[in-house]
Amino acid sequence: MAKGFKRWWGYVKAKTGSVLEEHADPKIQLEQAIREAQEQHKRLRDQAASVIANRNQAELRLNRGLGDLEKVNANARQALLMAKDAEQRGDQAKAAEYMDAAEALANRMIQLETDIDDLKTLSLQSAQAADQAKAAVEQNSRSLQQKLAERQKLLSQLDQAKMQEQMTTAMASLSESVGQDGPTFEEVRQKIEARYAKAKGMAELTSTSVDSRMQEIEAATANAQAKSRLADMQVELGLAPGPSPAELKSAAEALPSSPAAGALGSPDSSDASEVEAEVEDKH
Repeated sequence: MAKGFKRWWGYVKAKTGSVLEEHADPKIQLEQAIREAQEQHKRLRDQAASVIANRNQAELRLNRGLGDLEKVNANARQALLMAKDAEQRGDQAKAAEYMDAAEALANRMIQLETDIDDLKTLSLQSAQAADQAKAAVEQNSRSLQQKLAERQKLLSQLDQAKMQEQMTTAMASLSESVGQDGPTFEEVRQKIEARYAKAKGMAELTSTSVDSRMQEIEAATANAQAKSRLADMQVELGLAPGPSPAELKSAAEALPSSPAAGALGSPDSSDASEVEAEVEDKH
């Protein structure tokens, strides 16, 4: 039962972590990673400081032990000298006391030398540990600085990725359906193009029909008549010069001749005179 519950709880944790990872903001995750790296560097610095402090304490104890050893050594020498001097004076009791003191100092020297040897070993080990700690701090500091420098690059890449994703989504929406009931962009474009092509075809048919040609001819005839009427009005108002003699002669010759004149092969002189008189009156 407990094993099954533990396995189920592990599954729930894994599932929750997967969902959170899927919906997590990479920018926030990057800031979390940088903050964790900074906190780890701080913890490493604190540990390194403790190691260096142990080295400093070992060095202080070693230096104090060396000072005590030097002092005891000097006292032991002095005790021997005083014992020798008391013996020369014949004061055996005093000489014995000085010798006991010198012996005690000698024992103290032996103990201090043992402690100093231990302190030397401890100091050496502490110095090595301190060097390793400082190297670890320096290496981690370089790694942290590299991460801080790379953070801006990653943030820029993240912004570019978001922009590219938005562009991809926008481009995809142009070819996909806007909604379940709405046409796609491609369908609307095909519909407009088909309508335009049909309208253009109808225009071509209209422009090539007989009715269209007749309308063009009638419009041209009406335009010519209007121009002729305007020309006559300009001549009557004196806004334009009248016809030249050559034009009058050409107009007279263009008139139809009488039957008798046609048999003789000459134009009717009376009709020509009438034409000339009519033209003169218009002028």
